[in-house]
Amino acid sequence: MSVLQMSLREVSLALTDREISSVELMDAVLDRAEAVGTTLNAFLHIDRSAACAAARVADADRFAGRIKGPLHGVPMAHKDMFFRAGVRSSCGSAIPMPLADRTATVLSRLDAAGAIQFGVLNMAEFAVGGSGHNKTFGHCRNPWNTERISGGSSSGSAASVAARANFAALGSDTGGSIRTPASVCGVTGLRPSFGRVSRAGVMGLSPTLDTVGPLARTAYDCAMVMNAIAGIDADDPTTAAASAADFLHGIDDSIRGLRVGVPTNYYSDAVDPAIRHILDESLRELQELNCVVTPIELPDVKAIDAAAAIVFATEGAALHAAQLRAHGEMYTDQVVARLERGFVIPAPTYLNAVRYRAVAAKEFMQRVFSQVDVIHIPVLPIPTPTITETDVGGGDKIDDMLGKLVGLTRPISYLGFPALSVPAGFTKDGMPVGMQLVGRPNAEATLLRIGHSFQGATDWHKRAPNIP
Repeated sequence: MSVLQMSLREVSLALTDREISSVELMDAVLDRAEAVGTTLNAFLHIDRSAACAAARVADADRFAGRIKGPLHGVPMAHKDMFFRAGVRSSCGSAIPMPLADRTATVLSRLDAAGAIQFGVLNMAEFAVGGSGHNKTFGHCRNPWNTERISGGSSSGSAASVAARANFAALGSDTGGSIRTPASVCGVTGLRPSFGRVSRAGVMGLSPTLDTVGPLARTAYDCAMVMNAIAGIDADDPTTAAASAADFLHGIDDSIRGLRVGVPTNYYSDAVDPAIRHILDESLRELQELNCVVTPIELPDVKAIDAAAAIVFATEGAALHAAQLRAHGEMYTDQVVARLERGFVIPAPTYLNAVRYRAVAAKEFMQRVFSQVDVIHIPVLPIPTPTITETDVGGGDKIDDMLGKLVGLTRPISYLGFPALSVPAGFTKDGMPVGMQLVGRPNAEATLLRIGHSFQGATDWHKRAPNIP
C-alpha cells in the first residue's frame, strides 16, 4: 500500500514501527500536494523547506526516544484561519490581514503532539458560505468532479484529505462548514460540542456558534486529532470542564443496542431520492451492526434554524462592521449579502434568538435524546451541486442555496450538539454522500464509535478519487 493511501492511524503505526521515516512521509505528501495543486486549488501555501527541516528533527527525536505521541512526525495542513505568531493568515479574503501576534491554541497543541504543519488550505471568504466559493484565491475544486463544489467553508481541508494530499486537517464549523465539505468530498468530519475545543487564536465568525474540529479519512483518525486538540483553555472561556476526554476510549467496543433515531418529520420531503436511498442503506448497515433504529419526531427545527440564521447574521455583522466600513469594496457579493442582514436585526430579536437556544436544546434532550442515543440524518438533502449552480448573489437566490446547503446542519450548530459526517455511499454519477450522526452534548465518543464500527463494515471511506 502506498503511504498516501494510508489513514492517519496507519501512518502513525508505520512511523512507530519505523517502516517509514517522517522525511520520507513528508516528501511523499509534498509531492502529492504539489501534483494536485493546480487541479484542485486546495492549498494556498506550502513551505517545503520548513516542513522537510521539521521532519528531519522529528526523525532525530524519534531515534533518540523523544516521541511526543501518536501524531509525532505526521504531516498536516490546515484551513488558513488558524493563526501562527509572526505569520499572516488570509482568512480567505483579499483584505490584507495583520501578522498574527499569537499561535492558535489548537496549533500549539498539535505542535506539542509532534504533528508537522506543511501548508495552509483554501477556504470560503471569512468562512462565510457552504459552497466553498472563493473569488480571491479561486474556488477549491472537488476531487471527485472538479465542476462540483468542494463544500464550505472548510473546502481545502476536505479536498486535500480526499485527494490523499493530507492525512488530517483542522476546519471550523459555524453552520456546517466541517460536515458539508466532508460529505461532498467523501471524508470524515467532526463538529465537536460547543466548548470542547479552544477557538483562541482562530478567526471568529459567530462567537456563540463557532467550533473547531478535524477532517480526516476515518472516525478513528478524527479521534486521534481530538485527543490532541480538545481541552480547557484559559484563553477561551467557553471551553467546558467536560472538554478533557480520551476520544479513543471504547472506540472498538460493540455498538450493539445503541438507539439510532430517524426523524419522521422536518426534512423528509425535501430529500432527493438518490440521497434517501444511500441513507436508507446506511441505516440497514447500522442495523446489521445491531443498532436499534427508532422513528422519532423532532421539535420545531424550522424555528431553530430561523433562530440560528438570526444569531449568525447579527454576530457576523458585529464582527465585520468596522472592516466592512473600511474595506467594503473588497468583500464579495455573497459574503456582503449574508452579513449585511445582521445590521437591521433589532437587538431584542437577536437576544430572543440567543435565549431560545436553551429552550430548544432542553426540548431536544427531553423529547429526542430520552428515546435515542444518536440522530441519523443527511448532511445535504441534494446531490453535490455544481460550482455554477451555487455561484449566486444575494436576495432570494442565496436564501434558496443556503436552505439546501445548511438546512440540515445549521440547526445542530445552534443547539451546540456534536455531529459527525461519515462517508455512506456514492450517487450514480460518482459523487460521495455522507450521513450525519448527531449526539448529546459531549457525546463525541459515541458518534466516533458508531462511525468507526460503520467504517469497519464498509469501504466508502477507502475509495479515492481519480485526479487527472
